[in-house]
Amino acid sequence: MSEVKKAPPGGGGGGGWTRFVTARPRLTLLVALVLTALAVLAGGGVADRMGSGGWEDPAAESTYATEALERQFPGSQPNVLLLVDARGAGVDSPAVAAEARRLAERLGAEPGVDGVGSYWSTGSPALRSEDGHRAVIAARIDGEEKDAAAVLDRIAPAYRGAHGPVEVSLGGGLAVRHEMQTVIQEDLLRAELIALPLTLVLLVMVFGSAVAALLPLGVGIVAILGTNAVLRGITEFTDVSVFAQNLTTALGLGLAIDYALFVVRRYREELAAGADTATAVRTTLRTAGRTVLFSALTVAVSLAAMLVFPQYFLRSFAYAGIAVVLLAATAALTLLPAALVLLGDRVNALDLRRLLRRGGAPGKDAAGKGRDGAADPGREGDAGAGWGRAAALVMRRAPVFAVVTTAGLVLLGLPFLGVKFGTADDRQLPVTASSRVVQDQLRDGFPGNPGGALTVLAEGTATPAQYADYRERIAALDGVGRAEGPVTADGGSAYFTVVPEGETVGAGAQRVVGELRAAEAPFTTSVTGAAAVLVDSKDAIAERLPWAAGIIVLVTLLLVFLLTGSVVVPVQAVLLNALSLTAMFGAVVWVFQEGHLAGLLGFTSTGDIETTLPVLMFCVAFGLSMDYGVFLLSRIKEEYDATGDHEHSVRFGLRRTGGLITAAAVILAVVMVAIGTSRVTNTKMLGLGVALAVLMDAMVVRSLLVPSVMKLTGRLTWWAPGPLRRFHDRFGISETDAPADADADAPADADTGERAYSAVR
Repeated sequence: MSEVKKAPPGGGGGGGWTRFVTARPRLTLLVALVLTALAVLAGGGVADRMGSGGWEDPAAESTYATEALERQFPGSQPNVLLLVDARGAGVDSPAVAAEARRLAERLGAEPGVDGVGSYWSTGSPALRSEDGHRAVIAARIDGEEKDAAAVLDRIAPAYRGAHGPVEVSLGGGLAVRHEMQTVIQEDLLRAELIALPLTLVLLVMVFGSAVAALLPLGVGIVAILGTNAVLRGITEFTDVSVFAQNLTTALGLGLAIDYALFVVRRYREELAAGADTATAVRTTLRTAGRTVLFSALTVAVSLAAMLVFPQYFLRSFAYAGIAVVLLAATAALTLLPAALVLLGDRVNALDLRRLLRRGGAPGKDAAGKGRDGAADPGREGDAGAGWGRAAALVMRRAPVFAVVTTAGLVLLGLPFLGVKFGTADDRQLPVTASSRVVQDQLRDGFPGNPGGALTVLAEGTATPAQYADYRERIAALDGVGRAEGPVTADGGSAYFTVVPEGETVGAGAQRVVGELRAAEAPFTTSVTGAAAVLVDSKDAIAERLPWAAGIIVLVTLLLVFLLTGSVVVPVQAVLLNALSLTAMFGAVVWVFQEGHLAGLLGFTSTGDIETTLPVLMFCVAFGLSMDYGVFLLSRIKEEYDATGDHEHSVRFGLRRTGGLITAAAVILAVVMVAIGTSRVTNTKMLGLGVALAVLMDAMVVRSLLVPSVMKLTGRLTWWAPGPLRRFHDRFGISETDAPADADADAPADADTGERAYSAVR
């Protein structure tokens, strides 16, 4: 039998921070209120400073070529398109042509606009629709993304709409990204309006007390506002993606609620056990508080792994994720305890569930006690007993549950074997978005492959004959539809336009990129275009993915070892967490790549998945899975230390945390589904995919796979070699804070699992 640990009498003292929070709660809340107000001011307008791109590798060949072309040949890289509709007349009619030339001349005179060209000035058939009723004016707005968007906002009203015999619509890459940013901000506000009331209802169902239910929401709001201020500061030094705001809202609410659930529940149980307010708060911080801090660290590490990637889209999620996780944990461990000290027993006030109770049933207070002060078996007992019985059933048939559950999760993940990677384009937007309408018309009504052309930048002195010979050779490459050029400039630079056959970023176009880069030339060449950006992005992710995965795995193994003292449990945690994500990845391919449920969910399938999304979803979902894993493992470990009974400890851990984890997962899933109502496909994919992963982890992996696997590994679960065990004894993390001379002979009740001192029940 292992040593049974007891708490110091009365719940113990606690560290200096605990004493500060409990001794000066009003000062703590006042400081927090002032800092939150400052965060509101500092974070105001943060979305306007964010970008909507960030999928490119800044060190890639395609990025270099794009930037060089922007400087030397502005007309080769248009980012704004004016689609001129002749309203049934031909675009070559004198009246239409005269008005189009006037618009092009006026556009060229706008400050910040360069490289204006049109069908009427070049005669290029690629700029004229196949039916002859529409044609394009192309231009480039110079400057950084935010500055260019400001110019677009200024000039768009003057060009959009009717102009004599023509109707003008605006499209192009800049217009698409700018509209996407606007749509994301609108969708985020709607998601918050959906998530907040639903979350409050669920919290009331969990806690009963309206007062207790409001506390987690307060923690979440503080974390979100603080993160917005942090992101606003980061935008002063680097680019930040507007998509990161969705993660801020989701994790700010989700994790704050997780942590607050853990803390408030523990505090209420201490009150129900007869502790006074100060002692209950100190005990809560020393026990549940340590687990919250540890959990936040594991989630932050998973999100921090995205910093190894060069794309600012991914790095932005690391900035937002790390900030919101740490702020949520800080608020849960400072503001929440201070509020609990001031509330005392009133944390159980306004028990709204009394409205649902029948008159003949005994009354119960919000802490789960009857009016006579006895513990209420219908609250903690019955629900916990159900989880305990389920765990016992799973462990009795451990091989069956382990094999069937694993096989089922692997089966759900099989569609991911057919994943195809692509780049985000205008089809991320709803079909009614104005810039999307323009791009659809270009895609469907114009010859060639709009948006799919590759550009080869040639740098170095060459003769006309050498240019012509090079053009002929690249035009003859397999998969090339046509090659045009060169367009030359002073200084010895030129560029060629190459149109691949087939899809814009399909396998054929990507193969052409490789052939162009391998082709011999008497000058230095670099290739850009949608397919080239995709090739470079895939290479950058593939190069750094082992580093990101290694960081996540190694740090997770270390942290779980510090929590459990076992070398087996960390390996189990990593493998089972990864297995819990298979359903998410399979669903992403089946739904978003293959287009199943596209009509129901309201998106357009492009036949591929944006390259960075699986990386993002893995880091977020893995971190959240570890969040729930820490809650469960810490409870199992503490019980095993107290009793030495492995199977009992697993049952006890499920009984005490099963309901908590499920409630937290459902609430987080509600928040993620609210994010998933976005009209932008990538945001929809992120929200719905992570919601599925969270539910699968809580309801399948934690309920079925963890107890069955731990049953199969038995007492070996807790094994560690001697040197590592001694290391854990000195540096390990535990919820308990028992003195070294704890009474080893203290009795333990293995049936009820109640201890004089225990972790969150």
